[in-house]
Amino acid sequence: MATRDDIILSRIEQAGKVTVEELADLLGVSTVTIRSDLTRLSESGLIHRTRGGATKPILQKVERPLEETRKILEAEKQRIAKKAASLVQDGDTIFIDVGSTCTALARALPNTLQHVTIVTNGLNIALELETRQSFTIVVTGGTVRKLQHSLVQPYGMEIIRNFRFDKAFIGCNGVSADFGVSNKNLPEAEVKRAVCQNSKEVYVLADHEKIKTESTALIAPLSGITALITDHRVKRNDLHELEQTGLRVLVV
Repeated sequence: MATRDDIILSRIEQAGKVTVEELADLLGVSTVTIRSDLTRLSESGLIHRTRGGATKPILQKVERPLEETRKILEAEKQRIAKKAASLVQDGDTIFIDVGSTCTALARALPNTLQHVTIVTNGLNIALELETRQSFTIVVTGGTVRKLQHSLVQPYGMEIIRNFRFDKAFIGCNGVSADFGVSNKNLPEAEVKRAVCQNSKEVYVLADHEKIKTESTALIAPLSGITALITDHRVKRNDLHELEQTGLRVLVV
């Protein structure tokens, strides 16, 4: 069952803006409750609070479509994907995130793997894996974000909350020693946070251009990550700074 936050975020995603009174009528609660909800969601960066209501969050950077980003640093992303794929074992339940590097991971999973359950919020990833007979593919559901072919609020969070992942493979827009792992798109960041909280091991897949970069929304602090997988072009000083925090970094 969708939570009140799910319904609020879905309404804002669909309409672009909402009023306190509209949400109170929709949800059957008081305007005081709705104002409290909107304030909390705004402080989390998921919406932009306005006088008498709320709108979609104001993003700080332009997001590029998956078809464009998958061509950037393609060789590096394939090496990262191959390393990530080597960590998956028979019988694992894993989450594969959206994005170009995670798409490369889906393609890199060996055909010899058996009885692997894969949960994803990427429509393209589910289609990529649908012919693999030894894999069980679960799609989270939710609202489609066309740029990344990803699924976000509502409903998708319910699937995630009811899984315990052996391993999660997460994409991002930035990794820094100060801020942690971050992402441009706020609804996607919320999905990533929920996955991290429900995973025994969390692997962040990020090429060298994303290192020492901070984006709009926090996914997880470095202390919440099992390991970062990046490519050999990462700067030595940047690598050292991350390792000084105690983060395990796998360079390929």
